[in-house]
Amino acid sequence: MNRLKEIREDKDLLQKEVANLLNISQTGYSKYEVGTNDIPTEALRTLAKYYNTSIDYLLCLTDERKPYPKSILDKTK
Repeated sequence: MNRLKEIREDKDLLQKEVANLLNISQTGYSKYEVGTNDIPTEALRTLAKYYNTSIDYLLCLTDERKPYPKSILDKTK
């Protein structure tokens, strides 16, 4: 199972709800989940913050769901 789909379903969210968060269509988001389209960096940042995890977790580079400490360079709250 794709990590994006897994974490979305863990939060009981529909693809449409996550697509709205990213300001894209449900179809566009679906393509991220199935791997048809690569997900843009800014969308990964948004999802990592939304799900309180790391981009590495979303990309299956780690199984550690806990996010990294916040960067002092990150100007968004």
